[in-house]
Amino acid sequence: MSRWGTLCVLAVLAGCATLASGPEAPAFDLLGRVFVGYEGPAYSSNLRWQHEAGRDEIWLMTPLGQTLAHIVSSSYDATLTAADQKEYHATSVESLTRSALGWELPVTPLRYWVRGEVAAGAAPTAMERTPEGRLASLTQDGWQITFTYGASSEQPGLPRRLELTNGSQQIRLVIDRWQNGAT
Repeated sequence: MSRWGTLCVLAVLAGCATLASGPEAPAFDLLGRVFVGYEGPAYSSNLRWQHEAGRDEIWLMTPLGQTLAHIVSSSYDATLTAADQKEYHATSVESLTRSALGWELPVTPLRYWVRGEVAAGAAPTAMERTPEGRLASLTQDGWQITFTYGASSEQPGLPRRLELTNGSQQIRLVIDRWQNGAT
């Protein structure tokens, strides 16, 4: 195959990969609380999550602000630094949290769900909307998500609380405040 033909094939394949993964979730910075119930002991902490194109940074913290775990992920790897400064590495944040914490934090689709949107990639298997057209419940990627919206003048239309269930794992995420980049 000629050099030009090879370049054309690579360009087509790159375009297909972009379409398959879907559009990137908009940047955001949120503060909240997370509760996780799973086969092991329950876990709760404060949360700060900064998302921008190709990068997520998540802090799990005590009520006084001490960092319990700091997670940094990109499209090619993820690192978790524990309070004792021990580092854990994996190719995805989902496998990283599963191995380091014992429970999975589904960051990839959660980037969309926290904004009340269907995640790019896999099609939902079930979906219900409120009379206003916002997502009320969603089943996607094996997760069942229930959305609760508050009367927030800060970010109207965005969920205030998400309840996620996947098998025996349950995650409740309460969003207390959206910071810059939430719109």
